[in-house]
Amino acid sequence: MNSNYLVLVRHGQSEWNAKNLFTGWKDPGLTEKGTAEAIRAGKHLKSLGLRFEVLYTSALVRAQLTGKIILDELGQSDLETIEDKALNERDYGELTGLNKDEARENFGIEQVQVWRRSYDIPPPGGESLKDTFNRVIPYFENKIQPLMKDKNVLISAHGNSLRALVKYLDDISEADIIKLEIGTGEPIVYKFTDGKFIKESHR
Repeated sequence: MNSNYLVLVRHGQSEWNAKNLFTGWKDPGLTEKGTAEAIRAGKHLKSLGLRFEVLYTSALVRAQLTGKIILDELGQSDLETIEDKALNERDYGELTGLNKDEARENFGIEQVQVWRRSYDIPPPGGESLKDTFNRVIPYFENKIQPLMKDKNVLISAHGNSLRALVKYLDDISEADIIKLEIGTGEPIVYKFTDGKFIKESHR
């Protein structure tokens, strides 16, 4: 049975990450640190001998730049790249653009914590993690998973869109997935074999 690989990478540090702002669907670029994180991710994947047939990324530039930098490191700059807003970060609604400390002052510490760390309670005008899951997973099932039979796929996306994917791939409970932190520029590698996704450890 042939095995193929699915690799998930959260974009490198963005300019708004560095300022501790709720970013969501806003579109800042990468910091120098974020660029370095993407380069390091590309070098790591190259060290594993991985090559890809397609890159999927969101409609947001920080994820697109991270994917491009990784492909440059792999010598695959001309790889087919598909961008879709289905893979965008969670929409933070009225929290978008606020410093996280400022948001706590405006809405209260407990309320902001509920919005950030509950599974199904969205901030005003925004999405919950459940909403994000319900947007990401149908796209993955319909567009990406069918390719896994004969292609290696790289996804460059965001903390919450990837959290939704990891919940699906690893069958993580709603209570546990909200505790999962996904680091910037740290590849998560799955082997797809016999119809199943198996997470590999390559630290």
